[in-house]
This record gives sequence, C-alpha cells and structure tokens, in this order.
Amino acid sequence: MFNTLWQHILKRFKRWDRTQPFTKRQQFVIITGALTAVLMLTQLVPLDFRYPMVGVLAVLSYVLCAFGLREDLKGHEWATLLILPSLFTAAVAVFYFLLPTRWLTRLPIVGLYAVGMYALLLTENIYNVAAARTIALLRAAHSVGFLLTLATFFLLVQTILAYRFSGWVNALLVGAVTYPLTIQILWATNLETQIGKSVKELTLVVTLVCIEIAWIFSLWPVRTTLLALFLTTIFYGLVGMGQQYLSDRLYKRTVWEFFGVVAIVFAILLLTINWRAAL
Repeated sequence: MFNTLWQHILKRFKRWDRTQPFTKRQQFVIITGALTAVLMLTQLVPLDFRYPMVGVLAVLSYVLCAFGLREDLKGHEWATLLILPSLFTAAVAVFYFLLPTRWLTRLPIVGLYAVGMYALLLTENIYNVAAARTIALLRAAHSVGFLLTLATFFLLVQTILAYRFSGWVNALLVGAVTYPLTIQILWATNLETQIGKSVKELTLVVTLVCIEIAWIFSLWPVRTTLLALFLTTIFYGLVGMGQQYLSDRLYKRTVWEFFGVVAIVFAILLLTINWRAAL
C-alpha cells in the first residue's frame, strides 16, 4: 500500500514538474535568493535562537537543493550531492555570528554566500548529469566544487577553534566536519554509481590525519586562524592527492607539489607561535 501511494505521489509530482514555468537556472536563482534571505533573517532573531536557526537553515538548504536537483537524484546521490550545499550554508551561517555586528561587514559575506550557493547548485547539477553521461563542463565543476569544499572546511574549522574547546573536543568536531566533506569530494572525482572501497578508505585516512593534527596543535599556543589555515592546507593536500590517486595521475612530482604547499604553511605556523605562552 505504501509503495502504491508513493508511486502515485511521484506520478503527480512529475506531471506538475512538466508544467511548471521556471527553467532550472531560474529555480536555482529562486533557491539561492530564498536561502540568502533566511541567512540575513538569522541576525534579527534573539541570540538564544540563532544556533537553532543554523540547523533550520542547513535543513532548508538540503530540502531546497534536493528540490532543484530532483530530476536525476538516486541512491547515494541524496547524500553525496547534497552534503556540500548543506554544510556550506551552515558554515557561512555560524561564521556569520563571529563577525562584528555591522551590516557593512556582514553584507559582503551575504553577497559571497549568494554567489557561492548559485555556483554550487550549478556544480552539483553538473555532477548529477555527468553521473549518467559525459559532459564537457565536468572539469570546471570539479574545480569549483573543490574550491567551495575548501572554503566550507576552513569556515567550519575556524568556527570550531574560535570557541576554544579542549583538544579532544576540537579533534572530534574537526573529524565530524572532515568525513562528510571528504567523501563527497572524492566521490565526485569519478562519479561512480556506488561509493567505492577506495573512496571510503581514503576518506577514513584523511579524517584520521585531520583529527590527529587538530588534537596535537590544539595543545600548542597557536592562533586559531593560522591553525584553521594549516588544517585546511593539510585537508587540501590529502584530498588533492586522493583525487589524483583515484584518477590514476598521482606522480612523484604531484606529491612533492602538495607537500611543498603544506611545508610552507607549516613553516609560517611555527614562526608565529608564541613559545613564551607555552612556558
């Protein structure tokens, strides 16, 4: 009975979908506008309700993005394609609270969020289509998806570190952020019909390394912004090498390039540590 009712709902929905007047790009603009408006409204609610509003906004982002990408969503794509929009929205929303309470400061963030969300919807739509057939824009989508994944990771980690939790709490929260962001970006490398064993294993490795780095450096007198940048660089290097490995293009030169970037940021981190504060 349930299956019959569900099939009936799907048929009615598809019938409505064929007659609705908006193109997909127009739907993406409407979704972006709605989420941006709700993001701005989070500043008008009492302080006690702001963090619950972040949860509501993240769920709303998931629902609206699922609606915009509904045509070809199936199986694990309900997670892999919708993780990043939801976490990107949550990342910007929680970071929004850390900014000075001036619209002059926050309006540019709102504008960047709107641009990023629209680009993200286009990217996930390309992934959605490319999972079934070859599409010319896939390389550009990979670049945009990787960039927005890094931005989301940095904002979430920066927010976690800003609250100055203990080292093990920081490590657990960083791990909770790292795992979903890693699995979605590694899956997008080849857009397989299932999340392969290699993707799962690489995701676990990246998550464990980020957890260990977050725990160790939480015990050091490091500025939170620099530590967030260093963790993002570690994430960038590991995920970048993971993508190259999955694409069968991981060469020694590529490894050294990623290692060089991480080494430079690590050197900057060491030079800025206040060793006297640790004594």
